[in-house]
Amino acid sequence: MKTVYLVASGDLRLAANQNCWLAQATMEKQVIAAVEREGWQVQRAHPYDPVLEHGFLDSQKRGIQVFRTIPADAPLIVAEAVWQYTHHVLPGLMTHRGPILTVANWSGQWPGLVGMLNLNGSLTKAGVKYSTLWSENFDDEFFRTGLKKWLKTGKVAHDTSHVRAFADAKIPAGAAKLGVKFAQEFRAHKSIMGIFDEGCMGMYNAIIPDELLSPVGMFKERLSQSALFAKMRTVADKDARAVYDWLLAKGMKFALGKNEKTELTEQQILLQCKMYIAAVRIADEFGCDTIGIQYQQGMKDVAPASDLVEGILNNVDRPPVYHETTGAELFAGKAIPHFNEVDECAGLDALITNRLWNILGFAPETTLHDVRWGRNVDGKFVWILEISGAVPPAHLTGGYAGATGERQPAMYFPLGGSTIKGLSKPGWVVWSRVFVANNKLNCDLGLGEAVELPRDIAEDNWQQTTAQWPMMHLVMHNISRDQFMARHKANHIQVVYAPSEADAKKALYAKAAALNELGVNVSFCGKI
Repeated sequence: MKTVYLVASGDLRLAANQNCWLAQATMEKQVIAAVEREGWQVQRAHPYDPVLEHGFLDSQKRGIQVFRTIPADAPLIVAEAVWQYTHHVLPGLMTHRGPILTVANWSGQWPGLVGMLNLNGSLTKAGVKYSTLWSENFDDEFFRTGLKKWLKTGKVAHDTSHVRAFADAKIPAGAAKLGVKFAQEFRAHKSIMGIFDEGCMGMYNAIIPDELLSPVGMFKERLSQSALFAKMRTVADKDARAVYDWLLAKGMKFALGKNEKTELTEQQILLQCKMYIAAVRIADEFGCDTIGIQYQQGMKDVAPASDLVEGILNNVDRPPVYHETTGAELFAGKAIPHFNEVDECAGLDALITNRLWNILGFAPETTLHDVRWGRNVDGKFVWILEISGAVPPAHLTGGYAGATGERQPAMYFPLGGSTIKGLSKPGWVVWSRVFVANNKLNCDLGLGEAVELPRDIAEDNWQQTTAQWPMMHLVMHNISRDQFMARHKANHIQVVYAPSEADAKKALYAKAAALNELGVNVSFCGKI
């Protein structure tokens, strides 16, 4: 029989792979059944390991070993029901000659959609040809038709008619002039991107090569998470306590417990407050305009997660931080844009957005989210965007008073740490994504509405995803679910508010003109 090979990239953390394996095994069973219905057989390229209690490729080393056994011209499916580290499979996929299909389950549980979108973005950056499909049960017409076509031709194409190139659009003269002037000044002024260890979780798509970044006027300062940890140790206990007291005075609540292994404790929060102060001081020392902390590896073994830190940094109204020797307040009255998981594409986007929104007189708080999941609610498709806590309180209903700090899940973060949990306030949003394709910087932009859903639906969405994390419910007009999935080249999406629909359009046009002037290939998504 004709044979398709199947691989599954997983996490590096054993606990995550073990906890998520059941969902992956269930999904694979459905995918295999769908392939067999078309008269093909599936050969899983690596077995379940009874000692490790999972069947994932859990390292780059293991991935390279397994790909040596896969015929280079064979049809290959990468099946993902979980968050995965792309570098586990990227070396093998970059040299594989046969047709490649990435597949994810339509579920918010672990999440496979996020993992697949990261893999797709990485393959796009690497110039690897691939096709992609997604499904809830793998028996719907969309999936069956796409799979049949891929098995027959090695390719699947999707509708991307919602995408329009910048050159084909008419930009209002005022917004265009503003964007061009901004871009020229941005490039001439030059900015520094501080990076606390590059390449979080194998996210190849999140690394911008220096030769693409420098022409826009941004340059990397490669820092170390060990330096951040060392700087934390120089922060006085009273200074950390002052940050914590400031948050409490603003009305932020923390779900505290006593068990360090499973609950959030005051000590974890105080260490995060030290990290916050240390990060601001290092940013000042090195002249960083934006910073990113890797945090998922390395730091997780010596300190609580950085999510509370990141969300505060992204907020204009934040606890004051003072220079160690002079006592001067650092970055007074300003957000310090932070890009979660050292996603440099988000970092570039965040800094441009922050500065441009300030010029426009709009609230400049911006953040990235994972494209976690989506569902139909009252006839509208609502995207559920989540990230592990790095959301500025200004984005949340009620601000700091509407935020709750909950402990990061132990399977990801053994030393815990607080998130900034809350629901994003309703309002107009400009969303975007910078990505690398064809060895050039690109950016997709669009309009959307953050909407308020009934509380019971919001709570259900949290239970079907990660209940400790902040969440935005986003409606994209004139873009279907499948159109967005077909086009989007990243697990992350950047979001920023505007006061009204008219303001959102004005800002969108100005941002598009600025990016275009900086040499970025800009595309509008959806009817604008």
